Amino acid sequence: MSPDPQETYDDDACSVIDSLEQIGSQWRLIVLHDLQEGEKRFNELKRSTDASSRTLSRVLDDLQELGFVNRRLEEDAPVATYYSLTPKGRSLCPVFDEIESWADEWLHATPTGEDPEQVAADGGSAVPHGTADN
Repeated sequence: MSPDPQETYDDDACSVIDSLEQIGSQWRLIVLHDLQEGEKRFNELKRSTDASSRTLSRVLDDLQELGFVNRRLEEDAPVATYYSLTPKGRSLCPVFDEIESWADEWLHATPTGEDPEQVAADGGSAVPHGTADN
């Protein structure tokens, strides 16, 4: 009896799904990406991410609990809270670099993968002139 394809998929995708459950929300990704630049105060993150105070606070608490973000409290006047990436959080930097490279190459491509500038240069046809099967 051959294995159920759904079981095989579930086993193979388990680590991807588990990862996305931890970092896959829009706000978590935005905050993690923003903290790649270095330690930031709460208000700096709020400004740079455009998140509401409530959302940002919840996301930072979640990321701290999951081990992606450090929280440092400086009690001098005025009291300030700083956030930075842990080694686990910094380990995502190459992932963001790869996503950026992919986006630069594919995000603005046509649905079939051609470069839109090349398509326009070819007169708007996604198939190079003289190569279409008729």
